[in-house]
Amino acid sequence: MVSNRRGTTRKISVSAGWLKAGTALLAVVTLVLAACLVDYVGLLSQAMEVKRLRAENDQLKQQFQVVEGKLNSLETGLERVKSWVVKLKNITNIDDENRELKLAIGPLPRTGEGINPAADRMPSSALAVKDAVFFERAPVDEAHGELTVEGQRDYASLAIRIDQAVSETLLREQGVLELYNSLSERQSLLAATPSIKPVRGWFTSKFGYRISPFTGRPVMHNGLDVAASPGAPIYAPADGVVSFAGYDAGYGKLVSIDHGYGVITRYGHLSQISVEIGQKIKRRDLIAAVGSTGRSTGPHLHYEVRVNGVPVDPINYVLDE
Repeated sequence: MVSNRRGTTRKISVSAGWLKAGTALLAVVTLVLAACLVDYVGLLSQAMEVKRLRAENDQLKQQFQVVEGKLNSLETGLERVKSWVVKLKNITNIDDENRELKLAIGPLPRTGEGINPAADRMPSSALAVKDAVFFERAPVDEAHGELTVEGQRDYASLAIRIDQAVSETLLREQGVLELYNSLSERQSLLAATPSIKPVRGWFTSKFGYRISPFTGRPVMHNGLDVAASPGAPIYAPADGVVSFAGYDAGYGKLVSIDHGYGVITRYGHLSQISVEIGQKIKRRDLIAAVGSTGRSTGPHLHYEVRVNGVPVDPINYVLDE
């Protein structure tokens, strides 16, 4: 090593062993630094991928909640349709035994043909393969940011519920269509069958046994009590003829309508009667006003439905509730 100054020189001697050792050490350090750099780049890329997966997972959760909400609405609607159809069957006395049998087994075979329910059914092995996509879950790759699904709110249970809802919808559609055809042939019966709540208000006492407000003992309550403001209008729930309009010791001012087919409705504790005996009534015609006459603890309507003289639960004859 020679300096710019005169007479200043230096000489360093390095043995071949030290030179080889230094070169090897430099190579090792270079490899370690390169490995660290590659690992850092990989971790950075993985962190970005995890962030993307989390964002995608949040979006999928939101979509799942939307689909689940729509499915809940569909199931609620099906329950309302089911309740409505049951009420229609009750008020029209439609015998549904044969219809349900047809829905269960399909059309009857022709003469000489046998019944083979499994003729069009796929083999169980094929069904198992199709269902495996839902029930055989792959292990969760947590190392790459895959997130587990909490509880039973997964796509498998959602798919099952959707399949059930679709099947239920098809059955309900067939049932409602056949019910409509049956009711179309019974228009006079339907017009004479109670189907609406006679007065706007809230139910305070249901049909069945209850504690009497006068004696404190269990007694049979043959109708529904609907609380409403005094003077609230009361409308006929179906076509019929007024069979009674007057005063009764227990019911107070009372109106009774004969709808035919063995169905009679009664309206008690009235403040005013707007019809007379023998008058023909149409559904939604004004017949009386809410009051508190007779044995009553406050303004309300006592509403009864009797079939062949036997009191039945009027709630089964209220389709708009």
